[in-house]
Amino acid sequence: MTGEAVPRLLVLRALGLGDLLAGVPALRALRRGFPEHELVLAAPAELAPVAAATGAVDRLLDASAPGRGVPRTLGWVGPPPDVAVDLHGNGPPSHRLLAGLGPGRLFAFAHPGTPEVEGPRWHADEHERERWCRLLRWYGVDADPTDL
Repeated sequence: MTGEAVPRLLVLRALGLGDLLAGVPALRALRRGFPEHELVLAAPAELAPVAAATGAVDRLLDASAPGRGVPRTLGWVGPPPDVAVDLHGNGPPSHRLLAGLGPGRLFAFAHPGTPEVEGPRWHADEHERERWCRLLRWYGVDADPTDL
């Protein structure tokens, strides 16, 4: 054993069941794109069985907020994630939450409220599956919205 830490990728999707299901193609793309990473999904605890069934998530980090809000904090333990991915919304609260963990890289949509976060432009009328896959493709991750 080398004693080296496994790189970790954190995905924020702290919403409901339908939102998790719409994010499955993006989660699977991240799994393929970062096979050596532990993929941690920040989502409500009750979604753990569904998250596991996707075959893409290694661990669920319990995270939720009232309505469709952004959690105030995440119970992240240990060194910062190597990669953090905002599949929760278009920011800036979700951007700030993830950026506060000090990830090596942050994948998120561009937003004027967080000019330090580079990313593609948000399209409000875009289907969720296509939106999240387009985000990942912008960062060089091959993502197919039909990978259900």
